Order: sequence, then C-alpha cells, then structure tokens
Amino acid sequence: MTATGLDDAVPRPPVDERRLHPVTPFRRAWAPVTVLAGWAVHDPNGAQEQAQRLTSTMLLTGLAVLVPAAGLYGFLSWWFTHYAVTDSELRIRTGLLFRRTAHIRLERIQAVDVTRPLLARGAGVAKLRIDVVGADKKDELAFLGEREARELRAELLARAAGFAPEAAREVGEAPACELLRVPPRGLALALLLTGATWGSLTAALVVPPLLWLATHSLWTVLAVALPLLGAAGARSAGRFVAEYDWTVAESPDGLRIDHGLLDRAHETVPPGRVQTVRIVEPLLWRRLGWVRVELDVAGSDNSVLVPVAPRAVAESVIAHVLPGVTVPAAPSRPPRRAGRCAPVRWRGYGLAVTESVFAARHGLLRRHLALVPHAKVQSVRLTQGPWKRLWRLADVHVDTGAGKTVTARLRDAEDAARLLSEQAERSRTGRRDARPDRWMA
Repeated sequence: MTATGLDDAVPRPPVDERRLHPVTPFRRAWAPVTVLAGWAVHDPNGAQEQAQRLTSTMLLTGLAVLVPAAGLYGFLSWWFTHYAVTDSELRIRTGLLFRRTAHIRLERIQAVDVTRPLLARGAGVAKLRIDVVGADKKDELAFLGEREARELRAELLARAAGFAPEAAREVGEAPACELLRVPPRGLALALLLTGATWGSLTAALVVPPLLWLATHSLWTVLAVALPLLGAAGARSAGRFVAEYDWTVAESPDGLRIDHGLLDRAHETVPPGRVQTVRIVEPLLWRRLGWVRVELDVAGSDNSVLVPVAPRAVAESVIAHVLPGVTVPAAPSRPPRRAGRCAPVRWRGYGLAVTESVFAARHGLLRRHLALVPHAKVQSVRLTQGPWKRLWRLADVHVDTGAGKTVTARLRDAEDAARLLSEQAERSRTGRRDARPDRWMA
C-alpha cells in the first residue's frame, strides 16, 4: 500500500457543526412578509386594487396561511444553517433549496465585529460580522447568544493570530485599555455646531413651503419634504444615536470601538490595515479645538475612529493606530501663483512629508488633513493640465490600498517632480520596514 493510500485511510477528525441561536427563526420568518411589502411599495396602485377586492373572510384565510408559512420558512432556514470552526477556516453552510457553503480562511480574516440591535439586546442575542480580505461584503452569523458571539470572536482572532487550535478557545478575549470615551453632551453640542446639520434642517423647512406656493401640489411637496426631513434627521439625530457613548480601547488584537444608543456595535480596527487617517476640522469646532478622525481601512466598512474630541486627545489615539507618527503642525501652502488656478481655494491646500507619513490638506471652511503612511502607498502619480503647466504647477496623487487617493494640489512643478521620485523611494523602504499585518502580533 502506498503512502497516499495510508494518508487516505487515516480518518479525519469530525467537524463540530453548530447552529445559530433558537431565536433566529423569528427573525427569518419576516422574509415572506418583507417580499409582500416590497411588492406593495413597488406597485402601490396594483396593491390598492388587490386590497379593495379582499373580503374579511379572504383576509383571515390569507393570514391563516401566511403566518404558518412564514413560521415554517423561518424554522427551516434556521434548521439548515450550520457553522463550524476548523484548524484553518470558518465554514458557514446555508440554504433550504439551494445549498451554499462559505469557506473563510482564518488567515484572511481582518475584522470580527459584534453588533447588538435593539430587539436582539432584549432577547440576549448578537450578530457576528466578519471582514475578509478581498471580499466586497461581510459574512455574518445572526443570531448567536451574546456570550457565544464574544467567545467565537475571540476564538477566531486567536486562531487567525496563529495560536494552536486546542489553545485558541482558552485564550479568550484579550484585555482592553480604554483610551477615549465621548460624553453624550459633547457629542450633541458638536452636532449642533456642524454646518451640515443646520444646512439640511434649513432646506427641510424652507423648500417645501416654496414648492407649495409654486405648485399647490401636496404630492410634490411630500415627495420633496420627506427625503429632506430624512436627511436632516440622519445628519443630527441619526448620528447622535449611532455615535452615542463612543468608546475606543486598545487591545492586542487592535483598537476596539463600542458605540450606539439603540443598536450597540462592538467593532475592531484591524492592526496594519489602516491605509489613511483623516483629521476633519469643521469651521465652528476650531475655536473649541475639536476635531473628528476618520479612517480608510482596506476591505472594511469601519470609517470613524473618533467622532469628536480635543485635538490633543485625538492625536494621542492616532498614535495608537499609526505608531511613531507625529501629526504635522503646519503643512506648507502652494506658491502664491497657485491663485491663478484656484483664486480662493488655493489657501486651503497644504503638504507636509515626514519620515513616516505623506500629509495633504484641503478645505477652507471644513479642513481635511489626510495622513498616509509611506508603507501604505501603492502608487504615486503626477498630473499637470495646460493651465497648470503655464503657471509651472502640478498635482501629486498618492494611491492607497483601500482604493482611495490623497492629492497634494497646486505644488511647484519642480518640487512636485522631486516629490514624485522621493515618495516612490519612501514607499519602497516603508514597506520593507513595516510591521506584519497579523492579529496580536
């Protein structure tokens, strides 16, 4: 018998498949109802005609059929959903009629987030969302018991970090040290001092009356007023609810972010995956010295690190995301002749290059300072149109691994050409000396 035959004869250890929490069927039972609601919204006239034809007997009969059918669908979809953790991957097997099995390699996992919607918190369950390198959307397990979700998250991160399978469950969730907590009063004041909040609210209050005076059409006013009111709510109350009790803590598996008033989210900023850090300064925040910190993370939806904080506190948090990086104090402006290309905006542009980051600033009323570590630069480009060539100006573009571009605009053409070659060298040496992108490394 050959060696291959011996290997094939050795039985593989059984895979321990697990099911989701028993409350999951109630959540999935809403799917048929959602389909009907979507049809009614898509074709309101047809739905109204069908509703007028229904008698009370037909309605009761329909409910007697729909409710058990929805319950049976929820139960069967839960019954045929399993997940298992092996030495090298997470398997998620779903599908009632059409089977689907997702094989998620542990070394490709870059973030595991735990979210607890309002109703789920009442039932003591949570949703596990998994960020995978190269995947456009997150895989998720909904729902798990809160304790089970946290234990599974810790086990996945431990195995992804290279711990032995038998020790991964014993590692548990790494301890965290709190770095920042945003008080609700400060968050509310920051939102009130944001121009976008007042702009959207003013539009929602002013535009509908003007439309009514011009058209005297109630449907036209509602079609415009409702989206405007929704946008105003999302920019004020929606952001307050989403960013309530924002907490940032440091742990060996990255920076942990907890937030949310109704739906609590427990997210992780993956170590080594941050491509760009942006410091945002709205006009009315400057006198108070407040800033907002946003992120570009490769393959992840995490985009906010600090919703509002004093600049010194925000920079101390940035130091944990980008170790050894000092935020440049005063980026240099373009030459005065740049005003020929952008008469007012040129004063808002700036550039600073340090040993660790490429920093570009833009904006007059709402300033943005983008910090790109040299190790995260994928390509560098120089562009120069006819008008800029006339005034010996050029733009330098830095492309990152998150598919975003940071641009230093209206630089002197000779300085831009020199910056292009120097930045290419900095990126090469930066990638050589970069820390490994591993959990708990």
